[in-house]
Amino acid sequence: MKKNIKFSVLELATVSQGYSFKETLNNSLALARVAEDSGYERYWFAEHHNSEIVASSATAVLIGYVADNTQRIRVGSGGVMLPNHSPLIIAEQFGTLGQLYPSRIDLGLGRAAGTDSLTAQAIRSDSFEAARAFPGEVQKIQDYFSLSNGSSKVRVAIAEGIEVPIYILGSSTDSAHLAAKKGLPYAFASHFASTHLYNALQIYEQEFQPSEFLKSPYTIAGINVIVADTNEEAERKFTSLIGMFYGMITGNMQKVQPPVEMTEEWRQIFNHPSVNQMLRFSFVGDKESVKKQIVKFLEETNVDELIAVSTMYSFEDRIKSTQLFAEVMKEINMNFTHFKL
Repeated sequence: MKKNIKFSVLELATVSQGYSFKETLNNSLALARVAEDSGYERYWFAEHHNSEIVASSATAVLIGYVADNTQRIRVGSGGVMLPNHSPLIIAEQFGTLGQLYPSRIDLGLGRAAGTDSLTAQAIRSDSFEAARAFPGEVQKIQDYFSLSNGSSKVRVAIAEGIEVPIYILGSSTDSAHLAAKKGLPYAFASHFASTHLYNALQIYEQEFQPSEFLKSPYTIAGINVIVADTNEEAERKFTSLIGMFYGMITGNMQKVQPPVEMTEEWRQIFNHPSVNQMLRFSFVGDKESVKKQIVKFLEETNVDELIAVSTMYSFEDRIKSTQLFAEVMKEINMNFTHFKL
């Protein structure tokens, strides 16, 4: 386990039953301010499309909204799903953000579409080919941000030389090879894709090649976090997330529903093989319980940073969980020597 583990927020802007999109997006900003005050490192938006449940489709717009209304926290994409976009346009968007909010913008890039195949085709007719071309598309963005591109016939002048760190995102082992080869930081979507986490981290660590951007490997793991005053209260809030994932695999997607008691029936739903696999890295309970779970996870993965998703029905519950998780991480970092022993 490493010392001084950074902790961050991954925001999907999930829409709860009875809430509007506007309320949801306003709450995203309010949560970002709480995260900033609580010592979180960064606040990333995930890109999704064709969903009435997830409001984070226009990633660059939301990043600007949050960055303009906060002071210090880094804001970025977790990530931009590159097959949906022209690398030139992404460089223009994030170069602009980097100009407006110096040293605060992150550009996380993923190779998935963040939606169903029909919508992916509607977004970009050659989306399948673009996904296969992901390594080359990443390189194009790097070129557009490079000062050396100033002599090129195709330029993004507003991005040239601007500090916008690029992160490679992954949910399988494919992107681990790419992140290692390019010497870029690597973020794994273990908050829903748990199967390949350990293999992907091992590949990245073993194959990492130092670059001008990064001298040694840097890893981020996505996790689900629900912290409350008691284990029972946290488990109750967890039912909203379980229900969302169960709806996903059964084709009955609904907005985030109010929590209910964690009955035996709900435990059986959670233990459904697909649901349990996707929610494997969920840390639910009171502070002490979550702290023990987190320490174990950090010892097993040796990641440098945790990025937490907190899908709950009540915005007030999300705020409290975000604050309590910050306390957990500060206590873990403060007691690093004790945990190491």
